[in-house]
Amino acid sequence: MCHDHDSRPPAAPRSGDVAERGVLTLTSADGTPFSAAYAAPAEAAGTGIVLLPDVRGLHPFYVALADQFAQAGLPTVAIDYFGRTAPASESGVRDADFEWQPHVAAMAPENVDADLRAAIDYLRERAGADLPVVTVGFCLGGSMSWRQATGDLDLAGCVGFYGKPSVVGDAAARATLPTVMLIAGEDAATPVADQLALADTMRAAGAEVDAVVYDGAPHSFFDRAYGEWAEACRDAWDHVLALTDRVALR
Repeated sequence: MCHDHDSRPPAAPRSGDVAERGVLTLTSADGTPFSAAYAAPAEAAGTGIVLLPDVRGLHPFYVALADQFAQAGLPTVAIDYFGRTAPASESGVRDADFEWQPHVAAMAPENVDADLRAAIDYLRERAGADLPVVTVGFCLGGSMSWRQATGDLDLAGCVGFYGKPSVVGDAAARATLPTVMLIAGEDAATPVADQLALADTMRAAGAEVDAVVYDGAPHSFFDRAYGEWAEACRDAWDHVLALTDRVALR
């Protein structure tokens, strides 16, 4: 797994008021209800975010990260992948003892796309029909985010931390959207060379790819508990916000 139950994200470099935060239920196009966390800034937004979690689904790290994005001025929805196979907890957030393995094995990319589309629609209902939306994912979610660079959904860009090229698959050869790849230099799960090769494939397809390698950083370095990686975390925030600023509704 990636970020554990007690992990929390590093603070965003921008800090504004949050007007709304909470956990809600969204409904996918096939009628499946699924849990999501929503956080919205007090000020009008130029870009929205959909967070794609790691294998644990909607656990506290991503609820907290949605809040950090809202503090940075970006309305955010973090989704849970498992509405079709695992009942939601009473809180809507996955517990520490959630057994994610069988539910990840049962995931289908088209279902992730359907849930992502519902999250995009919700953001635009709340923040404006023309709101540009960027996906930001971690581990499994990083791969799922990079896969969206095909532009099949109405997105403005894609960000992924520590993703797996094998999950992106042949979508890489059809990539067109601006993409950020934030790569842990000592990622035991995926070799850096494989991720850089993915970046080259996506560039050849027409996508503009900002691929950043943090030398020596471990998988899941984007965590406030890792004081030695605080500068890498700040830099990663800068790369994400550079993309959201670039695509913002002016």
